[in-house]
Amino acid sequence: MILEARYHPHRFYTVGHIEGAVQVQRFKDLGDNLAKPIMRFPSKEKFEKTLRSWGINNDSTIVLYDDSSTALVARLYGTLELFGYDMSKVKILDGGTIGWTGFNELTKEATPAPKEGNVTLKDPNPDMLVEWMDVYDDVVSRRDEKVVLVDARPADMYNGKTIRHAVQGGHIPGALNIVSLDGTDGQSQTWKSAADLEAMYKDIPKDKTVYLYCHDGFRMSLGFLQLRSLGYKDVRFVNGGWSAWDGAMTLPIVQGDKPYDDDYSL
Repeated sequence: MILEARYHPHRFYTVGHIEGAVQVQRFKDLGDNLAKPIMRFPSKEKFEKTLRSWGINNDSTIVLYDDSSTALVARLYGTLELFGYDMSKVKILDGGTIGWTGFNELTKEATPAPKEGNVTLKDPNPDMLVEWMDVYDDVVSRRDEKVVLVDARPADMYNGKTIRHAVQGGHIPGALNIVSLDGTDGQSQTWKSAADLEAMYKDIPKDKTVYLYCHDGFRMSLGFLQLRSLGYKDVRFVNGGWSAWDGAMTLPIVQGDKPYDDDYSL
């Protein structure tokens, strides 16, 4: 089964897709549609129903691709792993649509509706998710030395100079800024070398527990894949990310380029 996620979903139809690919609508299909924020992870029941509508069975081999340097399909990959799918059967097309169209055509022919799948998911793995309360306790309050909080967004959003898709600018106190998209080549949309990724994450020891967040779950998912590719064992998503923290309006934020400001530094 081939699954495509595009930044602008209409391009699946207007620009084209790999023949036989089923469309993944990144917000509707990969979030909890009625939650606030909407990009909390979906329930097992909702995601299982979505996968079945794509024709996914328990033994399906799934090829994922996007047009966004694998950030979109990273969210899909992480959600599949969260709910216990056999990840040995999940592959990501490095380079996505850019790599494909260098040698192949896309089609605008509609993909026939797949036969309903029968995949059965497991309960979400509690070792892959944390809530804002965990971040507040472990990072803001107790300063747990075993935990590192990573903000995967661009630097101008982290430091508060740019407010986009948010109410406030800045970051969660204690967060390091490691921009996950810096680990990809903007033109080819392929990953950079393992050595480049190692250099990006050099300040995080591999025996730490890493909490990751971004705005809505895509950049943090790319960071998740990058860290796991480097051998980090305990990497967890902040459910709802910056949207949940920022949207609460009363939780503390830091502006500037340092993890803590004067109010929160020791």
